[in-house]
Amino acid sequence: MPIVRTNGIDMYYAEAGDGPPLLMIMGITAPGSVWEVHKEAWKAHFRCIMPDNRGVGRSSKPGGNYTSAQMADDMAGLLDALELDRVHVVGVSMGSIIAQQLAIRCPDRVRSLVLMCPWARCDRYAASIFRHMMTIKARLRPEEFTEYIQLLIFSKGTWDDIEGYAELINERTHASAGEDPQPLHGLEGQGHACIEHNVLEALPQITAPTLVVGGEQDIFVPPWMVEEVAAGIPNAELHMYPGAGHAFHWERIEDFNPRVADWLLAH
Repeated sequence: MPIVRTNGIDMYYAEAGDGPPLLMIMGITAPGSVWEVHKEAWKAHFRCIMPDNRGVGRSSKPGGNYTSAQMADDMAGLLDALELDRVHVVGVSMGSIIAQQLAIRCPDRVRSLVLMCPWARCDRYAASIFRHMMTIKARLRPEEFTEYIQLLIFSKGTWDDIEGYAELINERTHASAGEDPQPLHGLEGQGHACIEHNVLEALPQITAPTLVVGGEQDIFVPPWMVEEVAAGIPNAELHMYPGAGHAFHWERIEDFNPRVADWLLAH
């Protein structure tokens, strides 16, 4: 089992493929295995490295509040353990705030940067969503909590689609059967990292080529937050998916996977 010691925790990671290393950082509540479909598309070009963030999966789940800077230092330690100097980085949602911090704190380690549904700071609405997520995690059954997350991340188009809706139901049905379920304190630690993340003034320090991607119908991380990140990073490119939500990388996967692969190969 590939586990490394980094920044005071044990971090599990999986990898697949050959080529330039690509660090893939997942979002809140999710282990690195959620990258599976994207990894299958990208492993022909890249060495895909998919860690479990602190607080979830097979990595350590310490108590207390986490920070995005701390979680970026976790990733830097993983790169040290793997003896990797510079990597491409893709981060989604919470993974995008970790990726921002990695690019700010360790600029020489980041070759290029893809930020999916990112934010540079939380407003009251976003902070309230994260706090509510912690509250209902403590009160709802796993399938009910999963439905709440689905309401946040999938657009109306997925709910209206027969096959898309069937997959949502299937995911809920199996919500309590997964390995290594995230404990409440792990979600709380990650949630606090999301709320307290604020690098708006530091974004101009990011020197790596950057692609910022969002969904125009995202109610979790709305377009203004994504556009603020793109505007703050010098020469960042921005792509917004019309009609897609927070999970645009699933809802528009036929476009998303090759788009990101082509952009990474060009940078």
